[in-house]
Amino acid sequence: MRAGTPNPSAGAPLWRRLAALLYDALLLLALLFLATAAAMAVHAGRLDPQSLGFRIYLGMVVALFYAWFWSHGGQTLGMRAWRLRLETRSGGPVGWNRALARFVVAWLVPVAGLLWVAFDPGRHALHDRLTRTRVVLLPPAGT
Repeated sequence: MRAGTPNPSAGAPLWRRLAALLYDALLLLALLFLATAAAMAVHAGRLDPQSLGFRIYLGMVVALFYAWFWSHGGQTLGMRAWRLRLETRSGGPVGWNRALARFVVAWLVPVAGLLWVAFDPGRHALHDRLTRTRVVLLPPAGT
């Protein structure tokens, strides 16, 4: 392997994961605004933002955002911008079940699960380990 070429078996660095997460957070904010507007239209403007049903609805929107992107090419838009891709340990595509399981595990242990990357020899997050996935750093375009 050439010097400077990403190692596909090693996980992506924490700083790139955080950068992609921030990028995706901006996209999700816009998506959640649209989902809220749709819910308000359905409920004729009388929507309780504190209700459990509304919170579950928004949680499902976020889960579907990640699961759809992860199971269709392995990249959210933020991951694409930072040259990251989610794949199975064997390098294959991630299906819906595994993508949803990864989202749930990441949601249950968000900070500890992500910071695990800093201490893991293969730079895999806790949710990567538990769902047998990995986030890899892709080579620059044109190489």
